[in-house]
Amino acid sequence: MRLNATTTLIAAIAGAMLIARAANAAEPRPTLALVGGQVIDGYEGPPIRDGVVLISGERIVAVGPKSEVAVPPGTTVVDTEGMSVLPGLMDMHVHLMILGHADYEHWDKTYLPRFRELIMPIAARQLLMSGITTARELGAPLEDILDVKRRIEKGEIPGPRLFVSGPFIQRAPYADYEKTFRWGVSGPEDARAKVQKLVDAGVDVIKLIDQDQLTEEEVGAVVETAHKGGKPVVAHAHREDEIRMGLRHNVDCFEHTGLATEPAYPDDILAGIRKRNNTLYWCPTIEGLFLADYTARTFPERLDDPAWQKDVPGDIAADIRRSLQNPTALDYFTLTFRRLPTLANKFRQLRETGVTLLVGTDSGIPANFHTDSTWRELYTWVQLGMTPMQAIAGATRWPARFLKKEKDLGTLAPGRLADVVAVRGDVLTHIDLLQRVDVVVKNGVRVK
Repeated sequence: MRLNATTTLIAAIAGAMLIARAANAAEPRPTLALVGGQVIDGYEGPPIRDGVVLISGERIVAVGPKSEVAVPPGTTVVDTEGMSVLPGLMDMHVHLMILGHADYEHWDKTYLPRFRELIMPIAARQLLMSGITTARELGAPLEDILDVKRRIEKGEIPGPRLFVSGPFIQRAPYADYEKTFRWGVSGPEDARAKVQKLVDAGVDVIKLIDQDQLTEEEVGAVVETAHKGGKPVVAHAHREDEIRMGLRHNVDCFEHTGLATEPAYPDDILAGIRKRNNTLYWCPTIEGLFLADYTARTFPERLDDPAWQKDVPGDIAADIRRSLQNPTALDYFTLTFRRLPTLANKFRQLRETGVTLLVGTDSGIPANFHTDSTWRELYTWVQLGMTPMQAIAGATRWPARFLKKEKDLGTLAPGRLADVVAVRGDVLTHIDLLQRVDVVVKNGVRVK
């Protein structure tokens, strides 16, 4: 009996050791740690002082103060003392096929054949190096943008994780040369067919514009087909009836502050937004309007900044600069300067409805370079009354929720994809420090 008991005890101990070894082997081995900074996790709570973000492979395994999160020997450490550490930024309205040129017709006719191999990769890299690890791309030739998205996913070219719409859906292209990225619809059946083609091709979102020029049946067909295919619909909000049409048909997100020089949103529109404030998203894209005035009247020298010209071939950079020589005379900005006094009130109205605001910039439009569009949007939101913490959430947590990726993106927590940026200084006091992002980690790999 004693022998059997001893044998049983030894076997039990050996079994426990094997289980412990197996458990240890299953634990992810940390590969990267950001140590010492002020960690802003995206949940809008107090920052973690002297914090650690511990990463294994492409996922975060621990977040907390240095006193509680041990960094195993041999782990690559990024010293973030004196820095703010936060989730990778997400820009929910970018255009990779343009680089700030002011003449769209010239740009499209000249560079369309080079979008896929040259222009889009330049824009993607500029965004990533600016701290944007995820972007929603709203309007581009279908095969071009899907190819760029796939190449980024495979690691063949650098860029943010892309969620793309492909071509705009609208009544008709504005010009023949735009047919590759503007798909006109004629009748509900055509609308269903065009949207289904995009869904089948693998887009992530449907972009609807000028919906006030479509019939109720056509807009209904667009939204119904998109939702049936599991795709959200984002829609322009430039005009009152565009918004009303979108509200009636339950689009998921509106783009732009809109309404030109109108001083305020009408009461019926505000009431419609309030009724859906728990499920509706809004992307104001407001900084580009202020930026036009800043570029034209305050600091035109920004056009000489080498940052936006980095990686851009010299002849193309010169072409872009020529197009922006006299911003106040550009047709694109005809009403922009008169709109500026109305923007603060309309931004306030949107906030008061309770609609969820997403940071998006229309990055790529005239003078709105991919290198500085996102931080300027955050800065503008703060200037218009948001706290820096709220603005950061609009570029992290809430975009992830819109994309239904909140278990992977938008916050710093165990299990999330390791998209992290760090910048020297306190962004909760000086949000504009984000114009110089020092560290960019995407999918657990330090890319800057």
